[in-house]
Amino acid sequence: MARAGLRYTGAGRAEEVAAGLAASAPGLCRVRRVGRSREGRPLTLLSVGRGGRQVLVVAGPHPNEPVGTATALHLARRAAHRADPGLTWHFLLCLDPDGAALTAGWLSGPPSARRHFRHFYRPAVEGQPEWLPEAGADSSSETAALVGLIDELRPDLQCSLHGVDAGGAFAQLTDALPGFGPAFARSAARTGIPLEVASHDAYFWPSPGPGVYLMPPPQAPAGFGAIEEADSTWAYARRYGGVTAVLEVPMWAVPAVADRRPHPAPGTAVRAAARRLVAGCERLAAEVPEGVDGGPLRRAAEWYLEVSPRLAADWLAEPVQGASVARVTGIELHAVRAPLRIAALLARLGAGPRAARAVAEGCRELRRFGARRVPVDRQVALQAAAVRAAVAALT
Repeated sequence: MARAGLRYTGAGRAEEVAAGLAASAPGLCRVRRVGRSREGRPLTLLSVGRGGRQVLVVAGPHPNEPVGTATALHLARRAAHRADPGLTWHFLLCLDPDGAALTAGWLSGPPSARRHFRHFYRPAVEGQPEWLPEAGADSSSETAALVGLIDELRPDLQCSLHGVDAGGAFAQLTDALPGFGPAFARSAARTGIPLEVASHDAYFWPSPGPGVYLMPPPQAPAGFGAIEEADSTWAYARRYGGVTAVLEVPMWAVPAVADRRPHPAPGTAVRAAARRLVAGCERLAAEVPEGVDGGPLRRAAEWYLEVSPRLAADWLAEPVQGASVARVTGIELHAVRAPLRIAALLARLGAGPRAARAVAEGCRELRRFGARRVPVDRQVALQAAAVRAAVAALT
């Protein structure tokens, strides 16, 4: 297990650790720059080993999910000390360093929900580097770097390291990995982290085991209609026969996401969640500050305000008779999370006191779900174990 007291790792510190590993084992570890971000920050790859099978680990695809960089370094240290002659590991230490710079203020202080959302940023979908551009459009420099890396390495396995602010752990796979599900469940039990058995992110996807979901093929409907789907760098690895595992672990665990019992009144609960989401967005839309550019922060807030009411309509259109407590809880959590994120972004843009009050109220609502903080070492332990389980399933 990862060491107790572990903290999240910023991109700059990760580069220092990677350089130290390469200096201590120059025949085994290599560091190189594989691109630059839109704002000129380096995209750094740490490779460990010389085996024939290639494993690509992508950390930091979303800046509000900092666990991945800590997990990547944990796995890199382990690989450097316990080299597998059949594998070469490649760790992309932070895919979105520009976004990470906008959230970095949270990493150095107490890990409270209020403090997390005070520094919150997550780009609108079109700014997220794991999504491929539409035909004829230019890729961002981060997306182009990742696609180029996949073309170069042709990884047998790609692991994308994500996080959940409040909920449970789950894995999304482009193809089935025999034996992965039971190993993932055992690791979750050891760390005391609930598995999300009806994830809102994978609402329509088949689930071969608790907390494990199979992605639909490219171009197939993958989710609620409110959120436009695009081809991803996860599916891109398939052209070389590679499997991608997207591995999510929570910062705050909500036990109800693992509850498969039937919800006593799912229709009533979902209608209430939809009303809450729409009402929250209507209140916050009036708080968008005029005459403030705000760059990516403003665009992210506008995207949430645009998409969320349509998502509420999608919920109401789906039959929920017999839905589990876990499935309804996933919807209820999103009805709290989306306005909380909007309020956090608006507060950062200098909106009035209503935005700050909405952040405080959203954090209180998360506590009403029974959310409890998961220490970083346990997040890392589960995510690293999931990566190793995916590697083991390939062999």
